[in-house]
Parts: sequence; C-alpha cells; structure tokens
Amino acid sequence: MLRCWSSVSAWGTELRIDRIASALSVEHRWLPLLTLVFLAFLVSCILLWFDPYAPGSILPPCWFHALTGLYCPGCGVTRALHALLHGHVGLAMQMNSLAVIAIPAIPTMLWNAARPGTAWMAKLSDARLWLLLVVAFEVLRNMPWQPFVWLAPG
Repeated sequence: MLRCWSSVSAWGTELRIDRIASALSVEHRWLPLLTLVFLAFLVSCILLWFDPYAPGSILPPCWFHALTGLYCPGCGVTRALHALLHGHVGLAMQMNSLAVIAIPAIPTMLWNAARPGTAWMAKLSDARLWLLLVVAFEVLRNMPWQPFVWLAPG
C-alpha cells in the first residue's frame, strides 16, 4: 500500500499533506447534510409565507402534469410540505404520501453518509430501493382504480 508522506517544512513546523487531505475529506462528508439543512430552512420560509392554494400563487404548478395529465412522483410535494409546516399531517399525506414518508429518511440517509453506521441504514440509503419506490409510486398513483386513486394528489 502506498501512502503519501509528503511534508512541507516552514519555520520549523512540519505540515503533513496526508493529514490535511484526511481532514478535508472529513469536513466534506458533512457538506450534504449542511446543505440540506440550509435548503430546508429556505423552503420552509417560502412555504410559510406563500400559500400554494391561493389563486395566482408564485409557487409553480407541476409542469409534467400540465403537459401530460399524469402525476409525477413529485406532484403535490409543495402542497404536502405547506400542509406539514402548518400542522396538517393528514392533508400532507393526501397530497404526496411518499414525500411525507421520505422526509425523515432523507436527513437520516445523509447522516449515514457522513457517519457510516449500521447495516439497516446502508440498506435504507440504497439508491436502487428508492428508485424502485419512486417508479412504483408514479405508476400506481396514475391508476384509475381504487385504492390507487388515493395516491393522487388532492
């Protein structure tokens, strides 16, 4: 195994490049979690201020639904987040149940990426699982039969 033991000496202080690189890689592991916290705060402020149900709202409608008439996996997320921020969990589940279930899972997965932990966390963080869930959710919420119509927003 080859390790980098390069060092730079300045004014009698030795600076090891491998220690700097490992310190930077540790700091960068927290960047996605910190970015998520900042974005969640920003989105929360917007959704507390603006109402997606108001006529002429600045919050955009789903362009996929406007073009195809089908519900994408993200349809209803804005309204679901607005409902959650105002304490209406039932309404949020009606708008987009997958998003409401995934909201606590996203920071948990980012925490796991920053601090690798247990095996079940690794399974929860598996992108293949989430891809399967999202595709199945999209297909099922566009079925015109009971009980699948309950997955459609509204």
